[in-house]
Amino acid sequence: MTVLLWLSVSSLLVWIGLTCGHGWFWRTDQRLPERRPPARWPRVAVVVPARDEAEVLPASLPSLLAQRYPGEARVVLVDDHSSDGTGDLARALGAGGGLPLTVTTPPPLPAGWTGKLWALRHGVELAGSADYLLLTDADIAHGPHSLAALVEAAETGGLDLVSQMARLRVETRWERLVVPAFVYFFAQLYPFRRSNRPGTRTAAAAGGCSLVRRTALERAGGVAAVRGAVIDDVSLARAVKRTGGRTWLGLAEQVDSVRPYPRPAQLWRMVSRSAYAQLRYSPVLLAGTVLGLGLVYLVPPVAAFAGAATGRWGTAAAGGAAWALMAGTFAPMLRYYRQPVASAVLLPFTALLYLLMTVDSAVQHGRGRGAAWKGRTYPRPADGPGGGDGPGDGPGNALGNRTMIGED
Repeated sequence: MTVLLWLSVSSLLVWIGLTCGHGWFWRTDQRLPERRPPARWPRVAVVVPARDEAEVLPASLPSLLAQRYPGEARVVLVDDHSSDGTGDLARALGAGGGLPLTVTTPPPLPAGWTGKLWALRHGVELAGSADYLLLTDADIAHGPHSLAALVEAAETGGLDLVSQMARLRVETRWERLVVPAFVYFFAQLYPFRRSNRPGTRTAAAAGGCSLVRRTALERAGGVAAVRGAVIDDVSLARAVKRTGGRTWLGLAEQVDSVRPYPRPAQLWRMVSRSAYAQLRYSPVLLAGTVLGLGLVYLVPPVAAFAGAATGRWGTAAAGGAAWALMAGTFAPMLRYYRQPVASAVLLPFTALLYLLMTVDSAVQHGRGRGAAWKGRTYPRPADGPGGGDGPGDGPGNALGNRTMIGED
């Protein structure tokens, strides 16, 4: 019990530090900043990589074509060699009117590229001289004024990358358990406020919705600069910020993911397929993550219950206080997702699931089945452009891992 007491006190101290001194990561007030209509609306190309997306495309593509954008805009959907008729479906949806739509297929995937980034590169090339590029996934539905609001924010604030984390689906029991925690963990790893401040090393973006200034993308080396990155959105934000660009990331109000995850196995695979990549394929970082998750998320409830059961009230009090801080910081995210705040007490269980998913990710990589997605498996990238992707530039890399729910 003495060991458990010290562990519970250590966990409590960590939670006090996270709550008060970690960029206010738990607050959900980072929404699109103050904005106003520009004097001249810039030209925008919306680039959508799509591979076997016929299931979700009818709910997402029409929302892009129906954008009420006062300037010149077009949509480029890159059909990444789909086998389910994605390209033909997109052309049929485009025949209904709205923004001009181009449906194209990239050349065969070369070595050293992920499929999504190769498709994005092809789409960016077709975008020509557009002033801005909206990089958005095929499962993301946009409100009618989404594009205009993103451009207004970029123009008003002089931002080179404006990214919104789409509101993910929370309809099933498992989605409600896993999804809000995913966004919470992401914000803990990359506090939005810290990422949005110029001059800081922390940089992050959400690949489902990122508006990037074309000149900033070119200055950062283009899509080729991150060509092998499995965690491509964070890598892109780093590249833009590292080359002098200003980035901004926040929670969305009119951008939603329509991809369903009705079964726990689907959510498990979506998390585990890229978790080990975020840890740079390092057994040392994996061990640190497991120990960190255990100390921060699992010790508090164990200490609270064990201390109360054995009459060790100091242990119970420290564990209960840490658990209360944990639940209290999770509550704003649950409110954002319109979920019962009382369910915040289940966060340790969800963290345990993420811990197991992370370990499974390492096991699958060891078996050669790591970053697999829609028929493709990506090996560990070599050091260099797009390689070595991990949480080194962000805080708290022993407290969680970055995954890609709802991304291609």
